[in-house]
Amino acid sequence: MRYEFDELLISDEKELLQIDVIAGFLSRSYWANKRSITTIQKSIEASLCVGVYHDRKQIGFARIVTDHATMYWLADVYVDEDYRGRSIGKKLIETITNSEDLKDLVGILGTKDAHELYEQYGFERDAARFMRRAPENG
Repeated sequence: MRYEFDELLISDEKELLQIDVIAGFLSRSYWANKRSITTIQKSIEASLCVGVYHDRKQIGFARIVTDHATMYWLADVYVDEDYRGRSIGKKLIETITNSEDLKDLVGILGTKDAHELYEQYGFERDAARFMRRAPENG
């Protein structure tokens, strides 16, 4: 997946990912601010990842966990604070949901504050069906 718009690049090429930048993003998030760099690296290795870049600087990120047949879990979606309000998050989600690899799969995600963004791309609220198990040590 590779998409260019307005001097930005959206790509799933893992060699472009900037782990230190991603770790910085996640350290400022409400959902992943306690993850170690080792856990972040391991999650990236086992997932489809999409980065957003401006002049080779990573300014956005999303991680997708999938079986490539039935469903995917969209996680760790982030746009750098300095680049928000420019529809970059919308382009990132649009690129992911329209990608050939994912467009025909069920998409699942969790969010505390961005329901309206995801609803624009066909996600629906469905709290009644989901359950969660926390790890024993975290």
